[in-house]
Amino acid sequence: MKYVLFDVDHTLVDVKGAGARALSWALKEIFGNGEVVGELDLAGKTDLQIVKEALSKMGVESSHGIVEKICEEYTRRLKLEMETHGGEVLPGVRELLKLLHETSGIYLGLLTGNLEEGARLKLEPFGLNGFFRVGAFGGDHEDRDQLLPIAIERLEGLEGIRPGYDECIVVGDTPRDVRCAKVHGALAIGVATGRFSMDTLAKAGTDLVLPDLRQTGMILEWIKEIPRTGPLRELG
Repeated sequence: MKYVLFDVDHTLVDVKGAGARALSWALKEIFGNGEVVGELDLAGKTDLQIVKEALSKMGVESSHGIVEKICEEYTRRLKLEMETHGGEVLPGVRELLKLLHETSGIYLGLLTGNLEEGARLKLEPFGLNGFFRVGAFGGDHEDRDQLLPIAIERLEGLEGIRPGYDECIVVGDTPRDVRCAKVHGALAIGVATGRFSMDTLAKAGTDLVLPDLRQTGMILEWIKEIPRTGPLRELG
């Protein structure tokens, strides 16, 4: 079996900055200042981590339920953002998900820094939630590196099977996506549909690096042939 876990932003979809706008709005509603979001590096971080970093920059303690309050305001605004602004599914995503979903022995999941409600809001307009019954999210743990064990436990609870780390493949667009797989001995597919180049993803330790997910047949065969040894494959 193989357990293939996908990041959301700039891996499956591009929601054109909806998350950053929603967080900025939430901080402005509560503190009167949302500009701090523009000072943060958001790529690959969990929502909990991002909120706490924003509070730190504003000199506000992450206590007394303030993080939870911000997250509630954020998801409320994100729903509106997704209803009123455009976005797109990235190249090859629908075709790859359908192919993997229909392949015996392959299970799909989400592994994302988004809160689960946020992830679902971002995927819903594009009809992608149905591919993902299980996953681990940015509300489960502040440290993204701790999410893969959670995703495995949830698959075991849902399907009664427990994959080894060497049967897990994390698909993402940032070095943090790569790292959260590699720290557990899982494999990583890096896709250069975000702001990181193929070269940067390769240097981060990606096992397979791609410009996008359009090479669906090749990706499926690569996943099915794991475990494998050998050099990193770069496919342009």
